[in-house]
Amino acid sequence: MEKKAIIEVFGQLKKALSVFTLNEQWPGYECGLTEEEFLSLRKIINKEVQVNPWFTKENCIKALNGIIHLTEKESLAEFSGKYQFTTKPHTVALIMAGNLPFVGFHDLLCVLITGNKALCKLSSSDSRIPMKLIEWMCEWNPELKERIQISAGPIKNYDAVIATGSNNSIAQFETYFSHVPHLFRKNRSSVALLDGSETDQELKSLGSDCFDFFGMGCRNVSKLYLPTGFDLNRIFENFLDQAHLIQHHKYGNNYDYNRTIFLMNQIPFLDNNVFMLKEDEGIHAPLSVIYYEFYSDKVLVLDKLEEMKENLQAIVGHDFIPFGKAQAPDITDFADGVDTCMWLNSLDR
Repeated sequence: MEKKAIIEVFGQLKKALSVFTLNEQWPGYECGLTEEEFLSLRKIINKEVQVNPWFTKENCIKALNGIIHLTEKESLAEFSGKYQFTTKPHTVALIMAGNLPFVGFHDLLCVLITGNKALCKLSSSDSRIPMKLIEWMCEWNPELKERIQISAGPIKNYDAVIATGSNNSIAQFETYFSHVPHLFRKNRSSVALLDGSETDQELKSLGSDCFDFFGMGCRNVSKLYLPTGFDLNRIFENFLDQAHLIQHHKYGNNYDYNRTIFLMNQIPFLDNNVFMLKEDEGIHAPLSVIYYEFYSDKVLVLDKLEEMKENLQAIVGHDFIPFGKAQAPDITDFADGVDTCMWLNSLDR
């Protein structure tokens, strides 16, 4: 199978999803989907929240828009041109996380455009959307059935592994997969470095960086570095768009739990009945909480971030990722800063 054919399939996926995310009803064959295909995904998304309450309809659509962003045909062709397309495909097991809808899509893309085969182990929390999109791709080009497999049980017959999970999962990954080339990804956090010149619109966008997908992604900002004297009321005022979060029962339960823990232990915090701000040197805040820390010397903060780079996924702020873009990574924004395609190319050596 040629690289061009794979890019064509991703382009077809982009076209279909671009129309799907904007229409509740099937708009016709021009979208690249039959009515049955269109309605089957619509049915999955409408019912997803019943299976996984975190996967609201809005968040599923948001995730599909992220896939659209990654599959721009011209950008994908330029991106893939930087890497070799192997003539001896390796079977790469993909152990996918389930915290966000189809969060492992970028890994699947990288495996395919480097000419390799993907053996997907989907999370029980996120199997329905990935299976449907993979089904479409294989229908559009049946040759992909030889390139993508989904494992229902223990995975076997693989040459390399890309595994994403919690810090607790790493020991298991080491036990089962360390005998083959591997990329293991554990928990990471993202932070924002403010300089005090941020506009209200930028802070409003920062609210999305913190709370898109309820703040459950490693690219969600969970810690703010603020210049001394920064008015914390600006955070609360510009995060008003996030007020709807508290209506979600699982998010609300996390908020109530963490607030109770703070109160019982007499831990100081600030609260607006939707989320809490807590002054803390840590970077991985619990759900519904944002840590913050004041600084007087930006250079010292940058040094600290450099020391913590193994635990950081993204930094938002002026001179870093633009506000509002933390959960909209480009195709070149590799997880953990490791070029997945280059690593896949190394399997040939």
